[in-house]
Amino acid sequence: MPFDHTTRRNIAARCAGFARLPESAPAPALKRAAVAIALVEAGEGGGATALLLTMRAAGLRAHRGQWALPGGRCDAGETAIEAALRELREELGLQTGPDDVLGLLDDYPTRSGYLITPVVVWAEGCGAISPNPDEVASVHRIALDDIERADAFDFVAIPESDRRVIRFRHQGRFIHAPTAALIYQFREVLEGRATRVVELEQPVFAWK
Repeated sequence: MPFDHTTRRNIAARCAGFARLPESAPAPALKRAAVAIALVEAGEGGGATALLLTMRAAGLRAHRGQWALPGGRCDAGETAIEAALRELREELGLQTGPDDVLGLLDDYPTRSGYLITPVVVWAEGCGAISPNPDEVASVHRIALDDIERADAFDFVAIPESDRRVIRFRHQGRFIHAPTAALIYQFREVLEGRATRVVELEQPVFAWK
């Protein structure tokens, strides 16, 4: 997928055609959060479209050193879109706005107590990526072609749950849910499929 107006229009149309699961108030134990599926050019002059993935900083209190989409907890009175755009600015220095939002995917409840809303953002002309070292150890561009490979995702069983654990295989490493589940649903939306991921499991190390 080239990083151009046609791709932006096509992804926006896929997102518009995706019927999210009905919103409901989260369980009392769940806190609202949002992440950005931020779409950028795959590389310097590379021409392809990629999404941004981060490695969380080692000094963070929770989920340190784990793969994540840019995002975090919603502030009081803040919508999921506002939170996702704020986190893009705070974590990566990207100055995105409401007009850059292409759509939203299903909310995903995590074992660690969050209800995450994924926000698809076209991050063109929003400034250079400048990761905040207090939150981000590294930033990676994952080409959309990579998430569309037949072997990009797999599902395994664990004794602690009767739900399938989803994994995204990238460059010989596994990225797990919730990140893998959200990327998987985005891949399915790109293919025109309304695949649900709310029941896909996380590995035990991500439960806290």
